[in-house]
This record gives sequence, C-alpha cells and structure tokens, in this order.
Amino acid sequence: MPDTKVFVADANSTDETGRVALSFRNWLDVHLIPGGLPSVGRNAGARLAKTPYVLFIDADIVLPDRTLLRRAVAKMERCQLHCLTTNIWCPDGRWADHMLYIGNNLFQYASSLAMPFSTGMFMLFDKAKFDELGGFNENVHYAEDYLLSKRVSPFKFGIVAGKVHTSNRRFRKMGHARIASMFLRTALNSWNQEYFLRDHQYWNDTGKT
Repeated sequence: MPDTKVFVADANSTDETGRVALSFRNWLDVHLIPGGLPSVGRNAGARLAKTPYVLFIDADIVLPDRTLLRRAVAKMERCQLHCLTTNIWCPDGRWADHMLYIGNNLFQYASSLAMPFSTGMFMLFDKAKFDELGGFNENVHYAEDYLLSKRVSPFKFGIVAGKVHTSNRRFRKMGHARIASMFLRTALNSWNQEYFLRDHQYWNDTGKT
C-alpha cells in the first residue's frame, strides 16, 4: 500500500479535502494537485501517472470489497481491455436512488454490446490507450466520462463483478427527475458534440468539490 500512488485533484474545496487526503501519507503515496471540472483534474492526475493503468473515481466513492481492485486489474490484463468499470450502488439511498442506480448499471451492461458506457465513479483505463485517445475532453461541461468511454471498442471494454458505493448527493441537490432527464438526453445526443459543449448548469447545482 505505501507504493500506491494517489492523486487528489482538489477544486478549491472548502471541506478540508486537502488536509484529510494528505493525512493518509503514512499509508499511501498521496499527492494533492489542482483540480477544476472533473476532466481537468483527471487529466492532470493521468499526466503524472507512470503506471500501466489509471483508475478514476469520484470523491464520494467507497470501495467496500477489498478484492475489487485486484480483480479489476486481473481482468484488464487477462482480457487485454482498454477500459473497465463496475456496478454503482447507493447503500444509504432511498428507493428512488436505488432505481436510478439500477437503471445506470443495466444501461452499462446493455451499451457494452455496441457503445460502451462508464461513469467516472469507477473507470479503470489502460494508460497507453487513455493517452492515445487524448484523455477527457476538457471543453465539455459534463458527461466527459461518457464521451471518453464510448470511444472504446466494445471488444476492449469490460465490467467486473461487484460494486462501489456512492452517496445520493447528486439527487439531493438536483432532484431525481432532472438527473434522469439529463441522463436520457445525454444518451440521445451521443453523436451531437455541440450538445456537450453547451453549459447545462450541472456544476452550478452539484458543486465542484
């Protein structure tokens, strides 16, 4: 674990994210780097990474299964994948939260047959392929994870069994109807690059920390 390199992209958070992250330096090789919108922070961390794979996760993600990372890397190597994700679950959520995350997981499985979909909540990437694709598009206002994952060949995309835990902060701040509507419009505009370049006020509601 002391050799595990972690880059925390901090977008001027006000909840002491930096101090808390650096408090783990006795167990992890933690580095605090400037953040911004997710694509900016993720690309900044990836540029510093020297490992064969890079894992992107959100700030509120918890890995309850100790074997998940090991199994994810093993599947990447065994199947020679470019990108891999897992299921997302909200253990403290309400029934509406559960239904939306179930829908997200089912969509991941269905889309993997033709046009892969992975959220940035858990996205393991082959570093060489990530660099070849140019990383996340820093000009889009949201869904940068969706835009990048759909450029991966279905034959090079995988979903590892298990799940990561997240919070329902997005639903609390924006409402279930709006999140579901944005998700649907994102899918319908898959090939409309101009749609993603417009500011849909997503981060005005959810915050960047």
